[in-house]
Amino acid sequence: MAIAAVRPATPDDVDEILRIQAVTWRAAYAGLVPDEAIAQLDGPDARQAWSDAVAAATAAPGTGPAGSAFHVFVAKEGDWTVGFCAAAGHRGEGGVLAEVNTLLVEPRWGRRGHGGRLLAHAAKALRESGSDFGHAWVAERDEATLRFYRTARWEPDGAARTLDTGDGALREVRVVGTLDLALDE
Repeated sequence: MAIAAVRPATPDDVDEILRIQAVTWRAAYAGLVPDEAIAQLDGPDARQAWSDAVAAATAAPGTGPAGSAFHVFVAKEGDWTVGFCAAAGHRGEGGVLAEVNTLLVEPRWGRRGHGGRLLAHAAKALRESGSDFGHAWVAERDEATLRFYRTARWEPDGAARTLDTGDGALREVRVVGTLDLALDE
């Protein structure tokens, strides 16, 4: 069996992040998000956005991802990149707001613990940034992702938002939970 691991993303990971995002959204959000929007997920604007995100995650000299406000991790199984997670800690009046911006595992690599490992690494980095709780936004009809977060004890808190997809609306619910997550590594 191949060794599974999570590590901070590097600029060399951007192509795989784009590929995983496009493949996963095509599988999970077909019918919920317009095809035109999904088609842009591996285009030049998306490439620039992920390049910028990875650069922001590695920008704090000498501190690494845990000392940064923004974190991008990739999950590996052997030589394969199988998933990624982007998370951010934002300082405000009430302390640090910790958000998992996206967490995706390519469907063919699902149910092998990669999502849990990614969430645990993001939680650790966000906890080190000064927060005890985090949140994520999940499409209300995405039962698989909602189940995943429930296994980590992240539950919907009643907040919802509606995003304009360009061809309709996508309703998302906010899930919240503790950042005190651990893995047996």
